[in-house]
Amino acid sequence: MLNIITEKNDWEKVLDQLGVFDFYHTYDYHHLSKNEGDNPVLLVYTKNNNTIALPLLIRQIRHTDYFDATSVYGYVGPLSNNTADNRDFKEYQSYLNEYFKSNNIISVFSRLNPYIPQQLEILSGLGEVKSIGNIVNIDLTQSLDQQRSAYRRDTRSRINKARRLCTVRKADRSEDIKSFIDIYLETMRKLDANTSYFFNEDYFFNFLKCNGFKTDILLAIHNESNNVIAGSMFVKTNNIIQYHLSGTKTEYLNIAPARLLLDEMRLLGTEEKYTYFNLGGGYHSKEDALFNFKSSFSNDIKLFSVWKVIVDENIYSQLQKDANITETDFFPAYRANN
Repeated sequence: MLNIITEKNDWEKVLDQLGVFDFYHTYDYHHLSKNEGDNPVLLVYTKNNNTIALPLLIRQIRHTDYFDATSVYGYVGPLSNNTADNRDFKEYQSYLNEYFKSNNIISVFSRLNPYIPQQLEILSGLGEVKSIGNIVNIDLTQSLDQQRSAYRRDTRSRINKARRLCTVRKADRSEDIKSFIDIYLETMRKLDANTSYFFNEDYFFNFLKCNGFKTDILLAIHNESNNVIAGSMFVKTNNIIQYHLSGTKTEYLNIAPARLLLDEMRLLGTEEKYTYFNLGGGYHSKEDALFNFKSSFSNDIKLFSVWKVIVDENIYSQLQKDANITETDFFPAYRANN
């Protein structure tokens, strides 16, 4: 049986019953992240004592009566309460496929979460699961010395320098949060980032109000000038810490305060008994300068995968043709120019 859940209380009840989830799976994050017209749903399959829950955003395909489904930005994918049992998931997949077909959903895309058990097994055989890059984890179950021993030498020395020049504190006042927002947006402008990375002020304040997960913003204060020179936003859910957003004032980049903030969260996360500290990967999952920065903290590398399903090949091909898209790696192809 497949239930379609859209109400906050019901959604949260399912997550609580499952126990294993990340903040990307929550009702609050879906409603913070959705674009106008997107419909967040939690598809919940139950049989006997087994439950599988898959959150998606359902979107109408412009100028058609068709829809597609995608995941919020981040690490999502299915959740299950029976991770020890390598059972057959064909019946679940059959229900899922029937839901897509009966709701005119032509394609489905979801980023997956390497820290959630059994996702690949649950989806294997329905569409394609593809590894697209590496992400960096700090294993917080190791001792602090073991963790730090994996740091590259330049990262250790830069953190030592930043600790001498800066003080770290949590952003707990409105003006602190506004300082972080300003620095984050300045960094995005400097990087000429995609418009999807430019969140308005309400996004940050609403994020901090969410109760399905805990958000810490750490600030680096330059001791000499007393200026806030960098900030990083970390999200804690169950046993996982996610490195979500970060920024550094351009004139203080040489101090490398972002490294100090990561090191500080590592210390806090270990003390608070978290298991994983996900730093993420490179831009578009490439092994670029961003990935090189993150991998200077740890050699615990995990595979990041995505799931793609074409529910109706004929309509998918027609939509691609109508959009005048010939070759593209983008999925779904008909949205490549959106």
